[in-house]
Amino acid sequence: MSMIGQYARLAPAEWERAIQEPDWAWDFVEEHLAADPGDGTPVAGGRLHSTGKMWHALEYLLKLRGVEVNVVHGEEELPGADDWGYGPPRTISPEQVQAAARAMGAITPEGLVEGVAPAELADAGIYPYSGSDPGERLDDTAIAYQDLRAFFQTTARLRQGLLVWIA
Repeated sequence: MSMIGQYARLAPAEWERAIQEPDWAWDFVEEHLAADPGDGTPVAGGRLHSTGKMWHALEYLLKLRGVEVNVVHGEEELPGADDWGYGPPRTISPEQVQAAARAMGAITPEGLVEGVAPAELADAGIYPYSGSDPGERLDDTAIAYQDLRAFFQTTARLRQGLLVWIA
């Protein structure tokens, strides 16, 4: 089983409610998961996003490119939340989403992976490159980044916040 990076986009009132009521946040996510076809097809206006198993490579490469907001793991733990997979969810505030979207907007998918080889990621212990699947390609990471960047840009445009977790 793979570890998967997950995101939920929350409108300002939902964001505030999630901070106050972490059980409500889980119910919100479950409701939206139930509406997702589960085949990777983007849902129009979808509130959820997944980086699949590319989360660790994205984290490594975004840090390498100087993105200061922790786009992959979030910034603050959701107070009082239960474990959603590999720990409780973390938050990225609307202001932090704005900063991350600006930084990510300056990095193309090609630029994110430029000058990096899968062997470097494997040597650094970066999942999934260090795992049992040596066939991972940087193209897969670039595609995952392109989709994540678009999700952040939409979230920033709507002035929304994010919940982030690894499941």
